[in-house]
Amino acid sequence: MYEAHFGLQEAPFALTPNTRYFLRAPSHGDALELLLVALREREGFIKITGEVGTGKTLLCRLLLNELEDDAYTAYIPNPHLGPEALYEAVAEELEIEVSHCSNTHQRLKAINERLISLAADQKQVVLVIDEAQVMEEKAIEALRLLTNLETETTRLLQIVLFGQPELDALLSRDSLRQLRQRITFHYQLAPLEKTSVADYLRHRLGQAGYNSGDLFTPAAVRLLTRSSGGIPRLVNILAHKAMLAAWGEGNTTVARHHVLRAVRDTESIRAPGLLGRWL
Repeated sequence: MYEAHFGLQEAPFALTPNTRYFLRAPSHGDALELLLVALREREGFIKITGEVGTGKTLLCRLLLNELEDDAYTAYIPNPHLGPEALYEAVAEELEIEVSHCSNTHQRLKAINERLISLAADQKQVVLVIDEAQVMEEKAIEALRLLTNLETETTRLLQIVLFGQPELDALLSRDSLRQLRQRITFHYQLAPLEKTSVADYLRHRLGQAGYNSGDLFTPAAVRLLTRSSGGIPRLVNILAHKAMLAAWGEGNTTVARHHVLRAVRDTESIRAPGLLGRWL
């Protein structure tokens, strides 16, 4: 669409998570480092939470890429499952045939045998669950049983939970206190800071092939930062729409009024009541 106009090789603000566009902003860089350190220490449960649009799924995929050479990973992106279906999903990710297993005990035994086999091959096993806030309470308890699978010297499975803040409310239930006590590391992703939004825009534009000066004027960046609240997904939406507006006018830079048009066109802005102050 506007790629050729701005000298880009591809659209820089697509909403599809692409690890090539990951920016090690303070919060996101710290979260990734915590994950890698905790997994090296063989901690059992790790939890990462963040508001909608803060980049949890992108961080999740980056973690899977980082672990690719050093660990055997299982990934469940849609965990709205009952306990039995959850065990079947874990078994499938671990390449275990459980069709012959007639009950929970047999499924757990099959998973345990596979984990012991991988441990014998010096393979660390990490189960990563995205959107964990949608999990059923019984399925979360089933996860706790999975972490009981260990030898005298080795933890056979580590679990990383990614979820929205509702995950904290779910885990605060008294019935889940045993699992809650096993979460040894937790990090809450924060929105991008003011200076990080400018870096974020430059980074994504650069990854898309842009090699000129700043495409967004300082005033445009300030308005985009305030209107998005630093939420990466909203930054992407507004930046894309503002570039469309600039392209439509034949401009080679994105100015404040282009961002304002994008803000007016976006229903998901956090504080639409502030629009009058920006006019």
